[in-house]
Amino acid sequence: MTEAYLSIGSNMGDRLTNLQKAIQMLNVPPKIDVTTISSVYETEPVGDVKQDSFYNIAVKVATELTAQQLLDHLHNIEQELHRRRLIHWGPRTIDLDIIDFGHQRIKTPTLTIPHPEMANRQFVLLPMREITNQNDPYYQQLDHLLNKTSDHNWLKKIYGQEVFSWTNKK
Repeated sequence: MTEAYLSIGSNMGDRLTNLQKAIQMLNVPPKIDVTTISSVYETEPVGDVKQDSFYNIAVKVATELTAQQLLDHLHNIEQELHRRRLIHWGPRTIDLDIIDFGHQRIKTPTLTIPHPEMANRQFVLLPMREITNQNDPYYQQLDHLLNKTSDHNWLKKIYGQEVFSWTNKK
């Protein structure tokens, strides 16, 4: 099993329901097991496109899938939840990104890991740090990136750890 970190966001329709549906669609055994979900953060959109604020979360999963298989699965979830890729950095019902996959470096025509924009996004770094153990060296890396990021867009926590109930685990 490989541990992967995902960033999930939504700014169209019922944002919270969109996040919940994405988690439920991710948590399908035996290939993917959602192990941790961050709090939900409301965040300012990135880019120059006029749009509503996002709800963002970070998710830690354990998976038997390869990175490419996981990406394909995330794209299927986006399609099922009516994601349309019309405007770069534009509004979307759901956005699922692989941020880290087993702390590997991967570069293919369709996938770059770690995610190339990770260091420039508080809405990725803060939720990921939240779900990482403080004794894990990865926590220190995330903390360092968060302290050095050039992103100063606003974000606020709107739901706490109760979102883990979305996985149907106790």
